[in-house]
Amino acid sequence: MPYRFTQPAKTVIGEGAFEQAAEAVASLGSRAFIVTGPHVSAQAGFGAVTQALDSRGREYHVFTGITGEPSIQMLHAGAQAYRESGCDYIIGFGGGSQLDGAKAIAVMGTSNRDITCFVGTDIAGSFPPLALIPTTAGTGSEATKYFCVTDDDAGVKYLLQGEQLLPRLAIVDPAFTLSAPPQVTAATGMDALTHAVEAYTSRRANPLADMYALSAVKRIFAWLPQAYRDGSHKKARGELALAAYQAGICINNASTTIVHGMSRPIGALFHVPHGLANAMLSCACLRFALDGCCSRFAELARVIGAASHRTPDTQAAELFIEKLGELCRNLAIQTLSQYGVDEAAFAAQIDKMASDAAASGSPANTIKPVSKEDMCAIYRSLWT
Repeated sequence: MPYRFTQPAKTVIGEGAFEQAAEAVASLGSRAFIVTGPHVSAQAGFGAVTQALDSRGREYHVFTGITGEPSIQMLHAGAQAYRESGCDYIIGFGGGSQLDGAKAIAVMGTSNRDITCFVGTDIAGSFPPLALIPTTAGTGSEATKYFCVTDDDAGVKYLLQGEQLLPRLAIVDPAFTLSAPPQVTAATGMDALTHAVEAYTSRRANPLADMYALSAVKRIFAWLPQAYRDGSHKKARGELALAAYQAGICINNASTTIVHGMSRPIGALFHVPHGLANAMLSCACLRFALDGCCSRFAELARVIGAASHRTPDTQAAELFIEKLGELCRNLAIQTLSQYGVDEAAFAAQIDKMASDAAASGSPANTIKPVSKEDMCAIYRSLWT
């Protein structure tokens, strides 16, 4: 069976990546539309981007309206600003929210259509070139055709996709992640870990993505606790930036499964950040999926040194889930209750969340049948 494998047209990654890629960023067009957020635009790295454009005589317009996970309201404002700016390419600078926002604005700004019109389709069209520059090591949005949009009125987070939205240029410079605080480092790192684990245990797994997945899992288990404890640790930041990019390529080619499917409704209804919602669900969801591909979970345990090749697969798989739980505890991952979600309010939304999760398509990629009742039971277990 042949496999398709997609990734950004060009990637520059590692220490000093932005300096090396500055000319390429400036050469994507004549006027740049920079999508970012108010806090991100105050970081030193943002100044490096604008300085690179200034020094090369490139004009630009800065849109700082992506203040959290992108909502339809934010995107309408961004699309309008893009149309009025006269820009011919887009730079996304920030965390996954800003990078996803850049993709959505590229679609809405050129199509003059509401983003919900594209739900369930493979988005195609003539879009401005995209340069994506992450400031967190987590979502991998700089490597993927995917982006998420929240409809606050409907209480739904949509997953959208289009291969023509793969960035023309991805710049992954770990120096831009040094200012991420511990909680953000933990949540985004767990998001990247979830990407890699889900892609490796997906029905759509393939040998090329498997290589990236195993490498990313090994790196994250080894270096995420260090970056959480000491955000200035350059080696840890570099390893995590690489792992997040690898994990992004994984989901680009093998997709996500039950964890992501179930986390999006939590984010949409209770405004739990995406990476944190994944972390909250990871042990419960992956334990459910474990007997669908026990040998694959066993291999993950061996990669992180939790089991040897002499350890039976069933035991090794369980050891992986144990190590995952230990990692969550070491990163002080909050429960729903600790985050401030009301138990009664959560219980009242379980049926809707399970329906929305199933509708997203992600749980169907799990190598095990997943019913709505299964997901309801997992949601309820988060309180026990």
